[in-house]
Parts: sequence; structure tokens; C-alpha cells
Amino acid sequence: MLYRGANGFVAHECIIDAGQFKKTAGVSVEDIAKRLADFGYHAPTVSWPEPGAIMIEPTESEFKYELDKFCDAMLAIEKEIARIAAGEWPRENNPLVCAPHVAEDVFSDDWNCPYSREEAVYPVAWMCRNKYWPPVSRIDAAFGDRNIQCACPPVEAFAQEKH
Repeated sequence: MLYRGANGFVAHECIIDAGQFKKTAGVSVEDIAKRLADFGYHAPTVSWPEPGAIMIEPTESEFKYELDKFCDAMLAIEKEIARIAAGEWPRENNPLVCAPHVAEDVFSDDWNCPYSREEAVYPVAWMCRNKYWPPVSRIDAAFGDRNIQCACPPVEAFAQEKH
């Protein structure tokens, strides 16, 4: 945690420095954010206000069991990072750098990952009953930022007829 109060508490958000994972396992903050999609979580804010950090903002309206599930997801990701750092999975082909795992990829005949399909889509036990399937796999974020493709109707389609 980057910022703590006098008694070690954090406010409604916490900022976790993920920089050490890049050094030890080649895992970026974006890899962690994308892996969270496999757990059914929307990617948190990354690299702001600190480069290489994750800002997590649980709200006061979340039930404790939901916060516990999120903590379980983060702990599972930490264990995956440890497996990468230990050399059990290669830095360029592991559940984090290949995340998110979409159904089309997982169920295809062409599975060339050093981890199982089950490890890809059911990294924690509670996911077997409540699986969220990310609709799209990873894209090159910089390319996507530079080449925006709008699927919206043109502005003219929203113009109201004058009577």
C-alpha cells in the first residue's frame, strides 16, 4: 500500500504498488488488471496517480463477502505471480500476460498454454458456479488508443426532426 494513515488505515480507496512484480516476474500492472477480468471484475484504475500502481476503490455499498471475494482474487493473482517468478510458467506465456481468457480461445482445439484451461478460467473455487466470461480478449492498448473505432451511430442519427 502506498498511502496509509497514522494507524495504518486507508481511506475509501487504496493504491497498491505492483512495480515489484515487473521486476520479479515480468508482470505489469496491466497484466494484473486484465487477469481480474477472468475473475469477473472490471479492471481498476492503473498507473494513476502512481506509475505501476493499482487504485482499488471498493464502495461502502459492497457486502463484506464481495470484498472477501475480491481479496481472494488478488491473493490468487499473487500466487500466480509467484509461480512465474519461480520459473514454473514462462514470463511470456502465463495466465496473467494471456488474460483475459475468452470462451472462444479456451474451447478451441488450439490451446498452447503451459497452464491448464481450468487454471485459466476457474482460478478460484467460487468461480465454478459464477463464471463471468470476458467478451473480448486483450488488445494492444497503445494501438487501440491511437486507432479508435467508434461503433456508435453518427451524430446526425440523433438529430431531432424540426416540426
